[in-house]
Amino acid sequence: MWERPSSVSVVAGSGEGRTELTAFDRALMDAGIANLNFIRVTSILPAGVRIVPVPSFAPGGLTPVVYARIASHTPGERIAAAIGLGLSKHSYGVIMEYEHPGTADNAEAIVRGMVEEAMAGRDLPIDNVIVAAKDHVVERIGCAVAAAVFWP
Repeated sequence: MWERPSSVSVVAGSGEGRTELTAFDRALMDAGIANLNFIRVTSILPAGVRIVPVPSFAPGGLTPVVYARIASHTPGERIAAAIGLGLSKHSYGVIMEYEHPGTADNAEAIVRGMVEEAMAGRDLPIDNVIVAAKDHVVERIGCAVAAAVFWP
């Protein structure tokens, strides 16, 4: 059975590549999490989890992650990804992800609204909202990513 995560890192990055997959890889490198094997999970933040910078890790580890990803083949297009965490001091919280053709500022505003709606729907008071967002202007094939990475 999996351990309950005790901490989470919130990151965002962008990159260019010759394919969508290599652009995604470069975006993950920019975010500092390229050498992990992601296990994509849904969007509940355990109670009491700490927000931490990305710690040192051994490459290849299986790691639970919530992430937003967008790629584009359209030169000059601006794309953005955002991740938002809603924290409630005495309870669990939520994580929302969003990606779109547009700016990081707009993606951040939208994901904040998503966090507020999800917390309200659960009757959870919001003590803090943490957002990471990144945009990218495509040169050839570009990608933007934002992620919440869980650590034991």
